[in-house]
Amino acid sequence: MKTIPNLFTLLNLFFGCCAIVFTLQNGIDHAFDGEGEYFVRFPEQLALASLFIGISAVVDFLDGFVARMFKATSEMGKQLDSLADVVSFGVAPGLIVYQFLRLSLAQQEDGLDASIGWLLPAFIIPCAAAWRLAKFNIDASQQYGFKGMPTPAAGLLIASLPLIYFYGNQSAVNQVLANKWALYGIIAIVTYLMVSNIPLLALKFKDFSLKGNLPKIILLLAAVLGAVLLKWLAVPVVFILYIIVSLAFKNKTT
Repeated sequence: MKTIPNLFTLLNLFFGCCAIVFTLQNGIDHAFDGEGEYFVRFPEQLALASLFIGISAVVDFLDGFVARMFKATSEMGKQLDSLADVVSFGVAPGLIVYQFLRLSLAQQEDGLDASIGWLLPAFIIPCAAAWRLAKFNIDASQQYGFKGMPTPAAGLLIASLPLIYFYGNQSAVNQVLANKWALYGIIAIVTYLMVSNIPLLALKFKDFSLKGNLPKIILLLAAVLGAVLLKWLAVPVVFILYIIVSLAFKNKTT
């Protein structure tokens, strides 16, 4: 029984590897629309990487649940979980940003011949994820509150970008996602939040009282309403709200 939670953790790693494969299989197409306008695109297959990161997140939740159910928590399981999370919520999302940076460069004249240096900032994301997870592993105080953005949350935020790009049907948002300066901004914000000590809520329930869980209820309602009204764009909106609510109720993050 003690090995069952670790098997779930390995599934997290497995699906993270699948996400990487689908991220790397995306080439960039140059084409013309019906009016002769030149544009650049990459295949929707990148959205499959988002799907597998989402599956990894579900399995990541289940491994902790199963470990508590079987009372099989262990130091090995804790370390194994962090190693899997680096891949699924660090490396895979970093490669998604890498591909978006390629898209942004491809729209420039001679952009496909641009220096790889323009793409390397994407790999700050997995570095920040590794730092965040190492810091979490040696800090026993982050049970009902986090210091800095949890790596799975940051990974899911980035995983939402291909879904917004392909299925959001909002040209203004797509132009932002295809702008390298906006992408550098996303990298800077996400990595800073991961390595910072900003107090953020852990979505765990100490009890079932309304007063004790008000910020979590606010986030849950916002997530449901956002999913209905904004579709995939709700993910970054709820992400921003999560930070605002955490800061507003920072006395409840510990």
